[in-house]
Amino acid sequence: MNDLGWPFADPQNVAVFTVADIMSGRTPILRVCHEEQDGAWQFLTGAVLPDAEKWMLIGLSEVVAIDSSIKEIADLPYGWEAVRCSPAEKWTTRPQNKSEEE
Repeated sequence: MNDLGWPFADPQNVAVFTVADIMSGRTPILRVCHEEQDGAWQFLTGAVLPDAEKWMLIGLSEVVAIDSSIKEIADLPYGWEAVRCSPAEKWTTRPQNKSEEE
């Protein structure tokens, strides 16, 4: 964690991917991917990737404001994902399974 309490290596305003259902509070974040190729973050509702028209770009700090448990996985390595079945559960981290995403 840096001096200001921000745990991510990325700045608070870095663009990240998510979906409207998470931003509106209708659906919790259950899967987080930290892409190996470009270090992009994805905050998702589950294992299935959303259709292209459902994606949104927002700032990383906006995701943290919605779910502060995201700070627990701030050190998630490139090419890894964190998953959980409900917001009450702890995050489990693992290497991303590329076959799921193709």
